[in-house]
Amino acid sequence: MNCEIIACIRGAPRQRQNEVLEYELRERAAIRKMKREETKMTLYDELVARGLIAQVTDEALIKDLINNGKATFYIGFDPTADSLHVGHFMALCLMKRLQMAGNKPIALIGGGTAMIGDPSGRTDMRKMLTPEQIQHNVDCFKKQMARFIDFSDDKALLVNNADWLLNLNYVELLREVGACFSVNNMLRAECYKQRMEKGLSFLEFNYMIMQSYDFYMLYQKYGCNLQFGGNDQWSNMLGGTELIRRKLDKDASAMTITLLLNSEGKKMGKTASGAVWLDPDKTSPYDFYQYWRNVDDADVLKCIRMLTFLPLEEIDKMDSWEGAQLNKAKEILAYELTKLVHGEEEAKKAEATAKAIFTGGDAANMPTAKLEADSFTDDEIDAINLVFGAGLATTKSEARRTIQQGGVSVDGEKVADIAAKFPKNMFEGEGVVVKKGKKSFVKVSVN
Repeated sequence: MNCEIIACIRGAPRQRQNEVLEYELRERAAIRKMKREETKMTLYDELVARGLIAQVTDEALIKDLINNGKATFYIGFDPTADSLHVGHFMALCLMKRLQMAGNKPIALIGGGTAMIGDPSGRTDMRKMLTPEQIQHNVDCFKKQMARFIDFSDDKALLVNNADWLLNLNYVELLREVGACFSVNNMLRAECYKQRMEKGLSFLEFNYMIMQSYDFYMLYQKYGCNLQFGGNDQWSNMLGGTELIRRKLDKDASAMTITLLLNSEGKKMGKTASGAVWLDPDKTSPYDFYQYWRNVDDADVLKCIRMLTFLPLEEIDKMDSWEGAQLNKAKEILAYELTKLVHGEEEAKKAEATAKAIFTGGDAANMPTAKLEADSFTDDEIDAINLVFGAGLATTKSEARRTIQQGGVSVDGEKVADIAAKFPKNMFEGEGVVVKKGKKSFVKVSVN
């Protein structure tokens, strides 16, 4: 408080002194608030701090859009299966973050592009799907996305590119869009380069044009000014911004998300039995929880930063954690992600089941497997077929190796003999707990 104000206060009546003091305190509080707001982390800063941003077209423009809730953005999802998987998880979380900041998401379902198949990251051509299969997958996607994105009151849009792609006239497309693309530039794109040796079909070659056309249509129909995608989609996304520039003389932006890789540089979200799905019927909440509970020590904090909504200040404190503390971090990661995908109740069940199993107890929510009657010969099943039938090995050869290495137990008894037999009546009723290694348990019963 400066000297003039102090002098004024001293010479004034007590009521006036109090008024001046209150004014001064309010002014100081306002200054402190302003300073906090000036130093407050923006949404873009947070995305950078979480390690989510890989490439951007115009950083200043994108900052302005998303920080001020002015972005109408889209992410595309090709319905090549009847469930979203962990590979889509980061994109869904990003959409949720941006929507919470006032931006408008468009979830673009690739009912049209799925008829072709994205060659990015592939060494071979994708399986061709029928229109009926694609529509079924689209319906499944809609239900799962609603857990992450609020579609009420026009806060977000769900759009299918089949609405415009399937009705295109080929000659008109060539004249309108094809002339805007350089074949030389397309062949330099990473998604095509890696396929040139084994062969790239003309069908797949058109994928970049289709994805670019999506952005062009979304810009015109919904004012979509920003596209997000995986880092492997960069070439396709630039194709869209360039098409908008050439056809409409407008600027649109693109930003790629860092791919979720482990410390060995491999994509996360795969297990021995295949993808980690968001559908509880394909990957149970317990198995989903266990996948994240078992990530490598080197990956756990990165995953917490990139995938959870925990405050960065809280995550930063974990940087010094090691040993047993990292196990705690894995439990936090597994719980938070299971809660996001399956809800709090299922997350608590999965957590309780994991702890019960770890301490040697039984648990009601343990994963189950049903053996078919033809799995038994003379009302018996051997160890190899048991491990394979329980889903603890993807092949019988793997089951054999696991048994020989001493990694299997049945009802608490280690099984070392691949020829060991188990009677059918043993699996009736509640069933039997079959264990592989330290962390994989399945309650096996007969169908």
